[in-house]
Amino acid sequence: MTSARVLIVEDEAALAAVLADNLEAEGHEVKHAADGRAAATLWRAERPDLVVLDVMLPHKDGYTLCREKRAEGDDTPVLFLSAKGRPEERVEGLEAGGDDYLAKPFHLPEFLLRVRKLLGRTGALRAADSRLVFGGNSVDLRSWTAQTAAGKTVELSEREIGILSLLARRAGEVVSRDEILDSVWGMGRYPSSRTVDNFVVRLRRHFEPDPSNPVYFHTVWGVGYRFTPQAQN
Repeated sequence: MTSARVLIVEDEAALAAVLADNLEAEGHEVKHAADGRAAATLWRAERPDLVVLDVMLPHKDGYTLCREKRAEGDDTPVLFLSAKGRPEERVEGLEAGGDDYLAKPFHLPEFLLRVRKLLGRTGALRAADSRLVFGGNSVDLRSWTAQTAAGKTVELSEREIGILSLLARRAGEVVSRDEILDSVWGMGRYPSSRTVDNFVVRLRRHFEPDPSNPVYFHTVWGVGYRFTPQAQN
C-alpha cells in the first residue's frame, strides 16, 4: 500500500480526529498540529505531500503560515479549512497561496474528493508512490532506504529496489523469474534465475517476521513470486 503524508493543522481536536481517521482509512500517513507555530515546525520536519490548514489558529493564523512557506519557495499543496466562507474570504485564501478552500461545515466525501484531486493534480500521489508501506515496514524507493518493522534502518541495493518495486506494482499477481530478469537486469542480460531467488531471500531477511515462513514474498513453485502487502500465509 502506498500513502501520502498529510499534515492536518486544526485546533478543533474533535474535527482533527475525524479528518485523521478518514485520511488514514484511505491509506495516508497523518500528522497533526493544533497551532500555527507547531505547524511550522512539523511542516519543515515532515515535508508533507499535502497540508490541510485551518485559517483561525492560535499563535499564527493559516494565511500567515501559508504566505511564509510560499515565500520560502515551498509549493506543498494547501487545502484551507475555514468557518469563513464568503467569496472575498475564499479569494483571500487563494491569494495567500492556498490551492483550494473548503468552508465549514462540510461533508466528508467532499473533503476526501478535494484531497484526492489536490494530490493527483500536483503529482503528490506520484511522489507518494515512491513510498511502500507494508506490515510495519516503510521503504523509500527513491533513496533506497527502509525502516523495518523491527526498527532497523536498511540500505537496499539497486537490484533489491528493482525487484521490490516490480513486485509492489504487481501486488497480488504472480511475476515470473523471466519477467523479473527482463525488468531489473534488462532484456538480453540473463544471469541465472537462481540469482533472482537469492535477492528475494535478502528481501525476506529484511522484511519478513520469519524469513523461513514468508507472509509477504511468496514463492510460486516453477514460476516466480507473488507479493502480498497484507500478510498471507
